[in-house]
Amino acid sequence: MSEHKYRKIIEHNRRLKEQLELPRIPVSQACESLISYMQNTKDYLLPSIWGPPPQDPFASQTGGGCGCSV
Repeated sequence: MSEHKYRKIIEHNRRLKEQLELPRIPVSQACESLISYMQNTKDYLLPSIWGPPPQDPFASQTGGGCGCSV
């Protein structure tokens, strides 16, 4: 076997070992976590479900301000 192929196999083996060491959770636990997040996190892009969004403090204020013109 050539040296190049050997190095590629060793590198591939190293990457597989790294992936094997990654923490894993069961799919059922991941689904429960996702469902919980979706039920408890308000998405104001769905106003029919969550209602109108609260007042945005960063939105531009109408009236009474001085405008900037260049």
